[in-house]
Amino acid sequence: MSISHAPPHPAAPDISPKSPSEPPPGPELQALVPSSTRRARVPRWLRRTSGPLALLTLWQVLSATGVLAGDVLASPGTVARVAGDLIGNGSLQNAMGVSLQRVALGLVFGTLVGTTLALVSGLFRIGEDLVDASVQMLRTVPFVGLIPLFIIWFGIGEAPKIAIITLGVSFPLYLNVYAGIRGVDAQLIEAGESLGLSRWGLVRHVILPGALPGAMTGLRYSLGVSWLALVFAEQVNADAGLGFLMVQARDFLRTDVIVVCLVVYAFLGLTADFVVRTLERLLLQWRPTFTGR
Repeated sequence: MSISHAPPHPAAPDISPKSPSEPPPGPELQALVPSSTRRARVPRWLRRTSGPLALLTLWQVLSATGVLAGDVLASPGTVARVAGDLIGNGSLQNAMGVSLQRVALGLVFGTLVGTTLALVSGLFRIGEDLVDASVQMLRTVPFVGLIPLFIIWFGIGEAPKIAIITLGVSFPLYLNVYAGIRGVDAQLIEAGESLGLSRWGLVRHVILPGALPGAMTGLRYSLGVSWLALVFAEQVNADAGLGFLMVQARDFLRTDVIVVCLVVYAFLGLTADFVVRTLERLLLQWRPTFTGR
């Protein structure tokens, strides 16, 4: 009698539920680092100052080797010494104060004139017909060429100087504010109208915020033009200011004083531009921008 052996039963699969605290294994995740961050091994402030420092070093080397004669362009050491002397006797501070006052007045008047004309021309078609053609015609005339007329009209006091700066500031601001108003997306206007906004509500909540980036750009351009106009304005019978110092230095062939005044102009312009850029970042936080790679 043969006894047959039954084959062993296969092991039953494990169908017990997995613990919810044990997720199935997956690929290991790695944090992504932007390529711009990976490349930024040198501090940005060092990179931004490397260019001016290189120019300053080249200037010193050319002066020390005699390639640049002192009567052609003073060396950086001489310029620094003369700047210290001007600061010590207070003449540089007084000149800066007078020049800043002229620029501030011209900038205020130019901002009012340019912005008002841009609003009239940008918001109203009849305003564009009446204003834009005249402004476009006048802006092609070099404002320096109007100095003789300003002297005849306003005399040789402070009025022609401020008028020159005002004229130079008005046109860049007008062009950028006007372009900003006309560049507002028409779909935003339609959306505002569908929400029941009045004409003033559209201007206040849609058009003016949309034109603000252009206005800030125009303000930066206007600041640069204001310092350029100041240089020409202070050639008109000035008895104080940075331009007066430059005229005196030109008469006595003092290139060191001229360079000091130019450096002061540059630093004042950079400071004003920094203020406007800071204001731009505060007012335009809602706008995503490309910061470079």
